[in-house]
Amino acid sequence: MTKRSSLRAARLLLVYNADGGILNMIKDGVWKIASPSTYPCSLCAITYGPVAMHSEWRRFLESLPLEVVFHHKDDFSADYPGHDIALPAILLANGDEHPRVLVSQAELDATADTIELIEIVEQRLTDQHESAPGFKALA
Repeated sequence: MTKRSSLRAARLLLVYNADGGILNMIKDGVWKIASPSTYPCSLCAITYGPVAMHSEWRRFLESLPLEVVFHHKDDFSADYPGHDIALPAILLANGDEHPRVLVSQAELDATADTIELIEIVEQRLTDQHESAPGFKALA
């Protein structure tokens, strides 16, 4: 596979520090309302309200010319065994290459809101585009 075709298969991986499933979703929704300061997933806290994704984040993700894949910590561990990173995180995966961190847990924890996160992700994807010709991250 050439570098160019590998880069065309870029995927943005959003990895939440929460387990998947309906019961966990309900538990997390209640937790975010009852004690938001103790909720362990800043990515979820930034991008979701109690039950739904913030519309500006959804529009941003839909506008990206790369596949966006959502993972919870349990299914991420199953899909990427041995990829031990602090969660939550936003990763970039190119083809079959090992995903690399685009936005770290520490950065997510320090991010104030959805708009700031969009700006961070846009800048990182732009930086990626400039360092890897042929990678079209932003339309």
